[in-house]
Amino acid sequence: MHAQELRQKYLDFFTSKGHTIISSASLIPENDPTVLFTTAGMHPLVPYLLGEKHAGGKRLADVQKCIRTDDIDEVGDSTHHTFFEMLGNWSLGDYFKKEAIVWSYEFLTSKEWLGLDKERIAVSVFAGDQDAPFDQEAYELWKSLGIPEQRIAKLPKKNNWWGPAGQTGPCGPDTEMFYWVGDPNETPASFNDDHPNWVEIWNDVFMQYNKQADGTYQSLQQQNVDTGMGLERTLSILNGVDDNYKTELFWPIIEKIQEISQQQYDTSDEIKKSMRIIADHIRAATMIMADDRHLKPSNVEHGYIIRRLIRRAIRHGKLLGIHDYFCSKIAMIVIDIFQDVYPETARNKEFVLAELEKEEELFERTLHQGLREFEKLVAGFQIAYEKTGKQITTISGKQAFKLYDTYGFPLEMTKELALEKGLTIDEAGFHQAFSEHQALSRAGSEQKFKGGLADHSEQTTKLHTATHLLHQALRTVLGNHVQQKGSNITAERLRFDFSHPEKMTTEQLQQVEDIVNEQIQKELPVLVEEMTVEEAKKSGALGFFEHKYGEKVKVYTVGKSTTDYFSKEICGGPHVKNTKELHHFKILKEEASSAGVRRIKAIVD
Repeated sequence: MHAQELRQKYLDFFTSKGHTIISSASLIPENDPTVLFTTAGMHPLVPYLLGEKHAGGKRLADVQKCIRTDDIDEVGDSTHHTFFEMLGNWSLGDYFKKEAIVWSYEFLTSKEWLGLDKERIAVSVFAGDQDAPFDQEAYELWKSLGIPEQRIAKLPKKNNWWGPAGQTGPCGPDTEMFYWVGDPNETPASFNDDHPNWVEIWNDVFMQYNKQADGTYQSLQQQNVDTGMGLERTLSILNGVDDNYKTELFWPIIEKIQEISQQQYDTSDEIKKSMRIIADHIRAATMIMADDRHLKPSNVEHGYIIRRLIRRAIRHGKLLGIHDYFCSKIAMIVIDIFQDVYPETARNKEFVLAELEKEEELFERTLHQGLREFEKLVAGFQIAYEKTGKQITTISGKQAFKLYDTYGFPLEMTKELALEKGLTIDEAGFHQAFSEHQALSRAGSEQKFKGGLADHSEQTTKLHTATHLLHQALRTVLGNHVQQKGSNITAERLRFDFSHPEKMTTEQLQQVEDIVNEQIQKELPVLVEEMTVEEAKKSGALGFFEHKYGEKVKVYTVGKSTTDYFSKEICGGPHVKNTKELHHFKILKEEASSAGVRRIKAIVD
């Protein structure tokens, strides 16, 4: 089965079950500072899972682009990926466990759909604990569908529980579906989730509780279903391969790497691992940069992740003997694979290729600096020997990690150079330093991104509405070339990125601020309508993230009526009812965000 056939079958199946098909959201969450990337299909739908009405109704289905960065260093096996696609269906307070489980089983096993062997399916359900009871309902539903009891595992919270995303919020038990990928004639009678041949293919999450600040769990008024099926893994199973990189989503990339490196994928585990890392990392970096936000490699936030992916790919290219620039050649194959599914990849092709070439050139210089640093380190060992008579034979973990962290020097390269000098490396110390660095990074990230859209606080809602006024005021003062390129809103301030080629003058900033405050003083109502994207455009609504929109959208109008207005935009909310709630708008700072993109930080008080 081809990838597009699987995507379409999934959407067709859930259309037949009354679901509205919605488009994939951007890889970069809009108006949510809690994470850098869209990590799962549920992420863009959090406001609706919390009770906000969705324009598509209560039953939704989609194919969502996702990025997960927690296990970049695990990439290299047959299943881990940084960029992946998640097939999902959603019930926003509509159907619940029975329909979700029955439909999952039907889609997996019906000859009309995937037609998987029923005898090779096993499932797990929540075993229950002091917080919530054993999921008897899910257990009985699977039994009623013919799954033998010995292939229904009762597992604890760490295996079969989702959420909450933060310390508090919606959460609940889930049920996971597994498929035996070993010899069909050797399918075990019982299920062991630790066995590598039992591969998870689908997860149905039942959001039925709300975790309170005191750690207790209360039943939710709106009970939701959130499911996820990994496209890459399911495609491998359907095509009878035990390696995701041998499917059409990866194999053309692997073939290009083979051509460039003059190496064969199956020659050794080391070569296979390096090729997988290159394929995964350039694919992920390409898809992030191809997003319409025009993100590029840097040392902070999204850009740091892009840089890390590209540089790790380059390092593994060198391990394969590739010394010429190659990343853009790989990216061209990625774009060929995805351009019909995600048009932004073709639309932003030149930007992506140019940034990859620049980063490769920059990293080449960085590697030379790292080599000089290594030679200085070794020279220091010799000086110490001449002074003390003690021979230093080991590069410490901290020294090796500095080469990695500061100069992008791979441990493998440091080990190779050390061997030439008759030195060893404290690898345990390196991994300890690496773990400490990760812990600090996670703590810093959690501190930096606490708060935001997820709590739908009054102040966040005010600032979200203020971005609409700011956007229109900027277009009024600077011209209609101004387009929103992104925003980041916390309860403390708004951050708004927009297209403009030069720094704004003090006079222009004052004009923008005055215009926004004038609309606040007019006490204009904020009106909302639901319509198609085409109708929204015809009505004059601004919208620069078309790839994120579903069949129907919400249009927020700030003005006396839908025809007499100051601002009109396609948006998902939340918003105030009247501009008077904003009181007063103040610009704190205007600065560069990236080439051709400016950034304003502002508050309302």
